[in-house]
Parts: sequence; structure tokens; C-alpha cells
Amino acid sequence: MPIHDQGYRRYGGSKAPLGQGWTVIARAGIRSMFAKRAFLGLLLLAWFPFFVRAVQFYAAANLPQAAMLAPSADTFRQFLDQQATFVFFVTVYVGAGLIANDRRANALQIYLSKPLTRVEYVFGKLAILATFLLLVTWVPAIVLLVVQMSFAGNFTFLRNNLFLFPAITVFTFVEVLLVAMTMLALSSLSNSSRYVGILYAGVIFFSSAIYGVLYAVTRSTQFSWISFPANLEQIGNVIFRQPLRYETPWPVSLFMIVLGIALSGVILERRVRGVEVVA
Repeated sequence: MPIHDQGYRRYGGSKAPLGQGWTVIARAGIRSMFAKRAFLGLLLLAWFPFFVRAVQFYAAANLPQAAMLAPSADTFRQFLDQQATFVFFVTVYVGAGLIANDRRANALQIYLSKPLTRVEYVFGKLAILATFLLLVTWVPAIVLLVVQMSFAGNFTFLRNNLFLFPAITVFTFVEVLLVAMTMLALSSLSNSSRYVGILYAGVIFFSSAIYGVLYAVTRSTQFSWISFPANLEQIGNVIFRQPLRYETPWPVSLFMIVLGIALSGVILERRVRGVEVVA
């Protein structure tokens, strides 16, 4: 049996452009989540408030006796507040195991032994979680704005509230970035996705509980900056031009959000490594 020459041959395939390795991680993660029926059910449930609001807009536009249901800028602010519950469940469902599962399977060594940087790896994981968070925040809010114009048959509401599109976009992207970075940082700290989910819930509820105790003692909302959700609510009201909910100056709430994102980035920089470093 003849043995063919196994000498050096030039690579005949195509080379992927540098800096696009994260797209492979993102596409694989998104496909795997869409293959889960339970998660699809969660996404469908997360769109239920959208359908309720759509019915409200239809009634306000077509029934004179339902004029009180006419939308305002605060209507969209309230809608995004309602979506906060689904943001929590989607974050835990999708994000808890994004890095923790790789750490448990020792997959980080495999990922980072390829021509893939840590930034690309983290960005790919971030893109997975951010995609689904935007599907339950930015996408339904923007579609709801389009639905309002369709039912009204004119652009009057949009002309009177031109800031709504940038407001929805800015707030949802700030919310998604903070939530996703926090979850990824926590996921990098453990090999157990269940523990990460509990840890994330602890961050949300424990910070709110501390603020609640301080409010009960002082009867003042000036300590709202301690609460993870309260900081988002405060900044959300600023972006949507609504009265502030708390006495805390909004720059303080913004600082806490930026600090949370920065701390998450530092944790990810230290924890996402191809080789585990033991001090």
C-alpha cells in the first residue's frame, strides 16, 4: 500500500479576521439557549406585559371612554420597571453558568490556548447575556412605541416625546451592561452555577434589605445608593425626565453604577485566565 507524501502543505482554508473570535462564542451560546423549551417559555412570559400595554394603547386610541389610558413618557418608564422582574430571572437562567460551567469543565485552558484573547472570551459571554436581556427590555419597549404610533394613526405622540427613543436606548443599555457585567463577575468566582445564582440574588436582595433597614430607622431615602435596584431606578427617572424617587443625588447613583461595572471588570480580569494562579 503506497504511503503518500505527508510533508508540509499550505493551509487551503479561509482565515477568520482577527478580533472576531467572540462571535463564535456568542452564536453558540445563543443557539444553545434557544434550544431550551423552558427558556423559551420564560421569554414568552416576559413579553406578557407588552401585550397588556398594547391592548391599553389600542383602547386609548379607539375607545373614547378609555381616554384615561392614553400613554405618556411615564408609561414607558413604568413598563421597563415591570420588566425588571424578568431581567432578574433571565440573568440568573442565562448568566449563572456562562463562566462557572467553563471553570468546572476546565474549558478556560482550551479557550485561551487558541488565538482568542481574554477580552474576546468575556465579550462573547457578555454578548450572549446582553442579547437576551435586550430581548426583554429594549426590543419590546421600542416595538411598543411603534405600536402606539400605529394605533394612533399619527406621529403626534412621538413628536411630543422625541426623547423617548434615546431614553429607552440609553437606560436599557446601562441596565443591561451593569446587570450582565455583575453576573459575569460572580460567575467567574465559582464552579457552580447554582451558587452563582444564589450569590447574584443575594447581591440584589441584601443590598435592598440594608437600604430598607436604614430607611426604617432614618425615614430618609438618602441611603438609596446602597441598593442595587434603587440606583437603576434613580438614573432611569433622570433619563426619562421623571421626578426623582429618592433623596440621593442622581450623580451618586450614577457613580455607584459605574463603580459596579468597573469592579466587575477588575474581577473578570483577575479570574479569567488560562492557568489558575494560586497565591
